[in-house]
Amino acid sequence: MIFTWILHWSDHKEECKRLAQQMKSVDVLNDFPFTFSQEATLMVHEKKETRCSFLSKRGVHQVGMWLYECCCGSSVTSSDCFRSNDGWHLPRILCPCNEPVAPIPKQLSSWKDYYEWRCIPLHSPVALLLHWPLMIYQAIQVTGLGSLTSEIRDKLCIHYLGPEKELLQLAVFAELHALFPGVHVHIELVGPEIPQHRDGERIDLGNYAHCLETDCICKSASENLSWDVQTGRTSKVTLQLRRGLYHDCYHEIAKDFSPHLVIAPNAGVAAYSSWLPTIELIKETNIPAVFSDYCEEACHLGACCISTLTGHPLTFPTQLNPFRQPMVVEDSALFLPCYSNCFLYGILEVSKVIMKLDQVAKLLKVNGGLHATSLLHEGNNISIGRVTQDTIVSIRRRCTTVTVSGMSW
Repeated sequence: MIFTWILHWSDHKEECKRLAQQMKSVDVLNDFPFTFSQEATLMVHEKKETRCSFLSKRGVHQVGMWLYECCCGSSVTSSDCFRSNDGWHLPRILCPCNEPVAPIPKQLSSWKDYYEWRCIPLHSPVALLLHWPLMIYQAIQVTGLGSLTSEIRDKLCIHYLGPEKELLQLAVFAELHALFPGVHVHIELVGPEIPQHRDGERIDLGNYAHCLETDCICKSASENLSWDVQTGRTSKVTLQLRRGLYHDCYHEIAKDFSPHLVIAPNAGVAAYSSWLPTIELIKETNIPAVFSDYCEEACHLGACCISTLTGHPLTFPTQLNPFRQPMVVEDSALFLPCYSNCFLYGILEVSKVIMKLDQVAKLLKVNGGLHATSLLHEGNNISIGRVTQDTIVSIRRRCTTVTVSGMSW
């Protein structure tokens, strides 16, 4: 019995150490640029405010897409209100109901960047819904798909796993028009929460979610959607609903659309055994995949499960999502603050790793530092040999970080 207790304490000690380290990041987790940040984080966490009271003050409680942002929407089923055309229920100055006034910057790295680009004041609550499409945007960046190839520029296909609440907020995904101008973004939403009678349904998001104002251009059927200045192509966003578990219906889905990326928001990989065959499938197909979760500990446990199944360390380790939902989860089981889409982690396909090596090699050639380049495959390692006498570039087969003389890519 004493031996069993010692083993239990050893595991518990490691967990406590991890959680203590994670607690040191609480201020970073709660750090948002909005005027309502303290109200939506600390005050909700300490039960001095609720999601209901927050939404009520802004006139969006129990209306449209906002209905599902508090417990009041829990009694409304997807079959009662499964629509993609609900608007923002806000004046146009507070929401992205039209085209951006300026081209998208090379890379958005924070909510402040996004709000400035879309000319939205920092007291607008739209980030509470926009974290869904912005999570997709961030996943594209961290997997290296941000520099879109010619193939992806024609059509970016994403398999989106386990949708739940966002199924009742589909209009918000129209923001992908602005985030990927000139690109046809096609998303296969796959999960058991999709109602049987909606299985197979296709939704074309031809317009941005509308504002409250009747005279706004967003109500015009001829509204122009984002187009790429260089190619002259207009963007397109289509959604396809698929009921079932991903590993059961992947081959049927892939007949029509082979994915460039798999995304699993708030996945809970360690909490559900149904993820195991899906992870095996992702490993076999070598598709890059990004998972998110509510807190760092959930990501740690999920990453351990994935590493055990794949036999490799994660391609990119757990990292804070700058576009996490800026309102804390109420009644979390952990003392740690939890946010929807708070942290990201995932698997990058091997070809992308080799591509990164090629990029580094080209950079070194430009700088005159590369005498001869050779890729040496040694077990799980890929190395670029003979860079200079004192510089070796090496990369683990399933890691994304390349280090050259202390600098990272």
